[in-house]
Amino acid sequence: MKRIFALMTALMMCLMPFAALADSGVEDGVLTIAMECAYAPYNWIQGDDSNDAVPIANVPGSYANGYDVMIAKKICEANGWQLEVFQSDWDSLVPGVQTGTFDAVIAGQSMTAERAEQVDFAGPYFYATIVCLTKADSAYANAQGISDLAGGSCTAQLATIWYDTCLPQIAGAEIMPGADTAPAMLMALETGMVDFICTDMPTAQGAVAAYPDLVILDFSGTDGDFQFTEEERAENVNIGISMMKGNSELKEAIDSVLSTMTVEDFNALMAYAIEIQPLSE
Repeated sequence: MKRIFALMTALMMCLMPFAALADSGVEDGVLTIAMECAYAPYNWIQGDDSNDAVPIANVPGSYANGYDVMIAKKICEANGWQLEVFQSDWDSLVPGVQTGTFDAVIAGQSMTAERAEQVDFAGPYFYATIVCLTKADSAYANAQGISDLAGGSCTAQLATIWYDTCLPQIAGAEIMPGADTAPAMLMALETGMVDFICTDMPTAQGAVAAYPDLVILDFSGTDGDFQFTEEERAENVNIGISMMKGNSELKEAIDSVLSTMTVEDFNALMAYAIEIQPLSE
């Protein structure tokens, strides 16, 4: 009897990590995440598994890579999970975790108060500043603050602080319709549809790598920067991982991994993502 009891106790101890996550969505040992796969350097789609890309479950023959994938792999490795990636449009990401279609979204999402009413966030897993992008030969290339952008046409991605809060602060700017995706926003600038765009630093750095004729306008730390309350700034420069409301088990499991990483770790991983991202033709 003692031997049987000891075996049962050992078995229960082995199962405890899985029992602790019984309501997390990863009780099967698979973390299912979603991303656009079109938001380099955070995430992108590619045709092979080079640079340790992972298959996209709902796009046969295609692979996902980027900063988000790299972070997801670290989380899975630390927790002993398998990783499953789904491609999903930006507007369907939050509903996807709300309905349990995905366990989590790792897709360059800002930890805004509005989103936090709908989902829970783990992280941050990146801290980004808000910048503008223009062409090197533009009349705005030497702008020292947002007041120098007056009179220019501009856009940003829809449903972001860039479009909803930043661009309206530029007095006299001609705000064009928002872009559905980050690539569409960049294409509007590259094709001359607008004079400048507003985005975050990693997206801008990735864009300059893909389009060498672009320059970054970084006004952070100056009087000419976009103005927010400290709460607004914290919400919108911190990038988090979203999951279903109340999923404390998954949040704690992810945070336990992210808490071991420093800002320098995040920046180094992002720099690598920018280095290997696919460049435009």
